Amino acid sequence: MSISFDFTGRTAVVTGGAQGIGHAIAGMFHAAGAKVAILDRDPEALAAGWAADDRISTHAVDVTDTAAVAATIADVHAWAGGIDIAVNNAGITRDTVVWKMTDDQWRAVLDVHLGGTFAVTRAVVPLMRAAGYGRIVNVTSYTGLHGTIGQSNYAAAKGGIVAFTKTVAKETARFGITVNAISPNAATAMVQAVGPERLAEMTASVPAGRFAEPEEMATAVGYLAAEQSAYVTGVVLPVDGGLAM
Repeated sequence: MSISFDFTGRTAVVTGGAQGIGHAIAGMFHAAGAKVAILDRDPEALAAGWAADDRISTHAVDVTDTAAVAATIADVHAWAGGIDIAVNNAGITRDTVVWKMTDDQWRAVLDVHLGGTFAVTRAVVPLMRAAGYGRIVNVTSYTGLHGTIGQSNYAAAKGGIVAFTKTVAKETARFGITVNAISPNAATAMVQAVGPERLAEMTASVPAGRFAEPEEMATAVGYLAAEQSAYVTGVVLPVDGGLAM
């Protein structure tokens, strides 16, 4: 995929960047000239997904550990000399209907998606405020806007990210920081795990007739993270082939 963005001189932090959409987003920033700090809780996947590079810094960190997140962001800031962009992409699923859902299944999903988004955002905003510039892009979901059977935990987390995005956008706009979200529909391992019959049903419901490639999500993030998008904030951008229409 041709990359037309220019992030030379910028530093981006991407969570859940070892594979899937996060890997594509981190790759887009790197190809466009940025320094990229890639956070993921799976050190083996990080090592497999990213080769050594003076513009890549990998960090095995669990985004639910707020102290570890704060320390990692401080390390990234020291390494790069600043943080301009943060993409909150880390996520998991623990699917079941609500009457069978355990406390652990509920908390695990909310802690990673919503708690992780909070932890990274809280850590980077003071740095962005001091610099007078920042771009934060959160990853939400169709499920967070419309609900999906068996995913009450995921829907609550992703819906919370929508509200969080709009609130932080209002809080930080006067500091030169934009906060937006994408609602993706890409062919990731998480999607493939639903099984062939369910996957066929899901694909049939998409007006475009297919799931996107992760790189197509990266293009949307690139737009929202670009310097030229300074007047776009508080937006949830569906990148879903018309699914949300």
